[in-house]
Amino acid sequence: MNLTNIWNGIVQWFSDSRDRSRLVRDFNKTARNAFVTGTAPTILEASMVTGNKAYKHEMSAWMNTGFCIKALSGRTLSRDEMIFIGKIILANKTLVRQLVALGWDTLMVRDNNSHFGCQWKLIEHADMGGFLD
Repeated sequence: MNLTNIWNGIVQWFSDSRDRSRLVRDFNKTARNAFVTGTAPTILEASMVTGNKAYKHEMSAWMNTGFCIKALSGRTLSRDEMIFIGKIILANKTLVRQLVALGWDTLMVRDNNSHFGCQWKLIEHADMGGFLD
């Protein structure tokens, strides 16, 4: 590998990192606004975490491949409630494709009382390969 390839890889990583951080900030701002206006019953907060290694794909980033959504409800959520939140996110195909394109491979939903939750393999929900089917 020559020096130019290494440099291009570093530049691309910083660009992707900036885009990933912007998406998390925008998600959190939109989620706060939805709570304040009464559209959402609780505040959702996104963060970048370690993803599930079994969910890696060609576009996975090399670190923090998990997009974690924490429901700040002040109580422990049931599994059904976490699945409901996950399904809402997964129904937004534009968001799912954006997450995949920016290197996330795992969607996680947790409450703010524990580290346990539900997770999904994002690539399976991106409706990719339409021309290949």
